[in-house]
Amino acid sequence: MIGKLTGIVDAIFEDHVILDVNGVGYLVFCPSSTLSRLAAGAHASLMVEMKVSEDAIRLYGFVSNEEREWFRLLQTVQNVGARVALAVLSTLSPRDLSRALALGDKAMIARAPGVGPKLALRIATELKDKVSSMMMGGEEPIAAVVAAPKGPEADAVSALVHLGYSEVRAAEAVARASAALGEGTDPSALIREALKGMAR
Repeated sequence: MIGKLTGIVDAIFEDHVILDVNGVGYLVFCPSSTLSRLAAGAHASLMVEMKVSEDAIRLYGFVSNEEREWFRLLQTVQNVGARVALAVLSTLSPRDLSRALALGDKAMIARAPGVGPKLALRIATELKDKVSSMMMGGEEPIAAVVAAPKGPEADAVSALVHLGYSEVRAAEAVARASAALGEGTDPSALIREALKGMAR
């Protein structure tokens, strides 16, 4: 199995690159977020997921291990294959996807090409409980993945942490409360709404 490729970017296409590794050109499918960070003739290292089927061997490349883990996780959802998983990661960054799942924001997930309302609902439902574990293993700070709380939100998260809730759970609950009550809501109101949400 191939887990990583390092070489020179030979050519960049709409959905893939040709990566020259010691004279061998590997065709690697990538999300647009990865393609935008590559340049023809430049040195590149890609984390790779290899898919073997009856008629083909396909390689999927990502600039970070976090993106590759999201690619794998998305495909655990029924009717989500490699193409749809790439479309989601081309539309949403890992941070945006984490936030969408934490908030149950189906509309944001449905922005990806090929993802209709029903599939967006299934993704949001099936992966909601897996967001925390992905954030724990992610390359970004936990608080930054769900949201970067500021002002009243930061105060509310801090208060919930002091009450014994984990930072991840507190940030998720406050993000939901803020979405429901609107930005600039008083910390005490955010705390009450977040506690109600966690009690449901």
